[in-house]
Amino acid sequence: MATFEILPAIDLRGGLVVRLRQGDFERQTVYADDPVAAARAFVDAGARWLHVVDLDGARTGRQVHANVVTKIVAAVGERASVEVAGGLRTRSAVAEVLSAGAARVVVGTAALSVPGFAAGLVKAHGTDRIAVALDVRDGMAAGAAWVGGGSESPAADAVVRLADEGVTWFEVTAISRDGMMTGPDLKLLDTMVAGAPAGRVIASGGIRSAADVRAVLALGCSGAIIGRALYDGTLTLQEALGATSSG
Repeated sequence: MATFEILPAIDLRGGLVVRLRQGDFERQTVYADDPVAAARAFVDAGARWLHVVDLDGARTGRQVHANVVTKIVAAVGERASVEVAGGLRTRSAVAEVLSAGAARVVVGTAALSVPGFAAGLVKAHGTDRIAVALDVRDGMAAGAAWVGGGSESPAADAVVRLADEGVTWFEVTAISRDGMMTGPDLKLLDTMVAGAPAGRVIASGGIRSAADVRAVLALGCSGAIIGRALYDGTLTLQEALGATSSG
């Protein structure tokens, strides 16, 4: 992914495409009952990447929607790249998803809590196939599906440590803004971009307009994950893609 990319989000829970507000499983909106059709629609509209999250997997610590993810990759993999997140906390789980055709996996909880976990993945699969999710609340990078009880560390320290482990892709979410349509946390993203000078940061959380896309691009981010704005129709995929080249 050499250029700035827009990654529509497909969050899976109970076999449905949903969006949560601030990562709260009690604040869920269902947008579609056919994840494969949703994936096809985004790719038909011009998406070159998809961000697929197994929310049930993130909560349980193991893959729940592996079959659905495989079907999405089979349906669109020849036209777009699919990255997969949620419940990937072992090396074998990561290897299985990559073997199924995912272009990249996103790990979070294990990368934060297990020293050397991310480094081992990068060594085994290469830097472009591994990303680390830095989901940030009050300056702390949180794991365990954001529900508490997991390992936390200062986000600014985490990005430096993980960069030292060889990680070059970071996906940064301001939890308080996720699904809230309040705009991205530009201060947080600026800090993360500065903390990973040899890496690339993909912005997530709160992006609601073409102006927001241009703002994170101007900070030096390498991509933007967009969810609710696309589903609610406040931002079209065409508008988001256009913002990456309009300056």
